[in-house]
Amino acid sequence: MLKWIQTSLEHFSIQTEWLDNRIWQAILIVVLSLVLAGISRVLFNRILPLFTRRTRSNLDDQIFGHLQSPVFFTVLLLGLSWSASRLISSPSTLFLLFGITKTLLVLLWVLGIGRSSHVLLQWLQSQQERFQVVRPRTLPLFDILAKTIIYGGGLYFLFLSWDIDLTAWLASAGILGIAIGFAAKDSLSNLFAGIFILADAPYKIGDYVILGQGERGHVVDIGVRSTRIMTRDEIQIIVPNGLIAASKIVNESAGPFERERIRVTIPVAYGVDLQLVRKTLEQSATDCQWILEAPEPRVRLREFGDSGLIFQLMGWIERPALRGRAIDDLLTTIYDRFKSQNIEIPYTKQDIYVKELPASQ
Repeated sequence: MLKWIQTSLEHFSIQTEWLDNRIWQAILIVVLSLVLAGISRVLFNRILPLFTRRTRSNLDDQIFGHLQSPVFFTVLLLGLSWSASRLISSPSTLFLLFGITKTLLVLLWVLGIGRSSHVLLQWLQSQQERFQVVRPRTLPLFDILAKTIIYGGGLYFLFLSWDIDLTAWLASAGILGIAIGFAAKDSLSNLFAGIFILADAPYKIGDYVILGQGERGHVVDIGVRSTRIMTRDEIQIIVPNGLIAASKIVNESAGPFERERIRVTIPVAYGVDLQLVRKTLEQSATDCQWILEAPEPRVRLREFGDSGLIFQLMGWIERPALRGRAIDDLLTTIYDRFKSQNIEIPYTKQDIYVKELPASQ
């Protein structure tokens, strides 16, 4: 039994001696890398499409299409460089071999990720109802930002591929970046504020807004650096995004509905019939073409004023742009009806008492 075991071990050692040969090792590695590269291609061409067909968009198909070549050549190049390292003993030659391999891999992946990011941004732009930050106007900004990050990272890994120390360069770049940041702090503030406004979407194009300084108008353009607002006087106001981000903005078009409630304050003289006043005001709101029927207008007695009773008429208009016309029409109707109903609108009066007349000469 022992002799049979010894004979078997000697036979196995003879059969496996070729594995210690570097040439055979290199050939085996090449064959294995070709097989794995082929498997990766089958994975991208046959297996993954079975899952991507179930999705609603072709985003995943395009991304996998751009990443197929980097994965295939990564497996192939790593196998070839590892195989060549079994035959090369010179350290300088090995350093050159691995440096070239890493450089090719970095270039392949930078191109693949760069194309994938472009496809992703295009898809985000087409989904504006879900991702409002990526729009046709902001797409070039995000595209440039993505390419800067990807190509900058690729350049960093290229230097690392050749064992180049970037510590001093990064320190210099940091100092230079701080200097540029201080020099262009206002522009950078407007830039980042514009990105946050587009991301947070406190208002959109067409909304009526009131700025912190009291200007009111509809938004005609939202840029990366500034927002443009058209006032009721057809005057365009260009407001830096940094100023908008730091101030209070009232969006009259926001909320579940665009309609808006307006209030008109009307004083009436003491002694009038309150029910007549209420009925007259309600009828005035009903006759106004700009006031909506639902929700219905309301009349409230707010206070006892110095010269009369202070009533307030509240009604809804369809959109904020109609406020001026609605108030004008409403006040005109109220005045005419008060005049026909003999309802007095008090106004300031002054009585002058003459104590005595000067003696005649």
